[in-house]
Amino acid sequence: MNATLSLPLSLPVSCATGSIDQYIGSVNRLPMLTEQEELALATRLKEHGDLDAARQLVMSHLRLVVSIARGYLGYGLPHADLIQEGNIGLMKAVKRFDPDRGVRLVSFAIHWIKAEIHEFIVRNWRLVKIATTKAQRKLFFNLRSLKQDTSTLNREEVHAIATRLGVKPEEVVEMETRLCGREIPLETGNDDEDEHFAPIAYLPDPHAEPSTALEEAQYARLQDEGLRQALGSLDARSRDIVERRWLREGDTATLHELAAEYGVSAERIRQIETRAMQKMRVLLAPAA
Repeated sequence: MNATLSLPLSLPVSCATGSIDQYIGSVNRLPMLTEQEELALATRLKEHGDLDAARQLVMSHLRLVVSIARGYLGYGLPHADLIQEGNIGLMKAVKRFDPDRGVRLVSFAIHWIKAEIHEFIVRNWRLVKIATTKAQRKLFFNLRSLKQDTSTLNREEVHAIATRLGVKPEEVVEMETRLCGREIPLETGNDDEDEHFAPIAYLPDPHAEPSTALEEAQYARLQDEGLRQALGSLDARSRDIVERRWLREGDTATLHELAAEYGVSAERIRQIETRAMQKMRVLLAPAA
């Protein structure tokens, strides 16, 4: 699988623009930091904002992102995209890491890496959003591991999982249905073979029927004629107000502009407009 992987902050990995296998090979060859080296770099970053120290901290933990991202390949998303999102989480962790707490960066970064990958999966795994609440997200990422096999959950299993994860049984059933369902694309690629016709080829276009197109054209023509006749029934001032208020694209006049032009109040212009519109509605009603 070839995939372009661009690292945030232009991290100097020689094969960042090569295949995913080359990228993984490169990050696995990067040296790991000792506890003392990590502490010194983190202190430089915290106290002096040393970006080179941040870069070294990120680089030394890229293999951790690769390892975590590999665990999410079952969702059908590109490995490179999962790694990229995990790298973003790693950078957030490095930015927030406090060396004075006595915790190694690897332990602190795991949460941020997983959180970023989880967010990416929920955004992109289905066209229809599948998890919106915190409980639903927990259900989404734990349901597969809690199922004993690939068969459909029975009533007892549904209630057991719902109790364990703090959700309703019907939410477990709905999530299982979504996880087991497959999306069928409406369109395929540029393959001309008959057996590769997609469902979209069989969906009728209601506007393509000649009779429908003729009916729509006739209706539009009648509407135009009716509008011209309705406008023609108005006096010159009323017609001018209606046209300038409603029938000019991008150049409509305000009540106050028309009031200043005709030397009356804005309320008077509104009254004239209202009466004219009511008269036009009556004339247009039979054609509607």
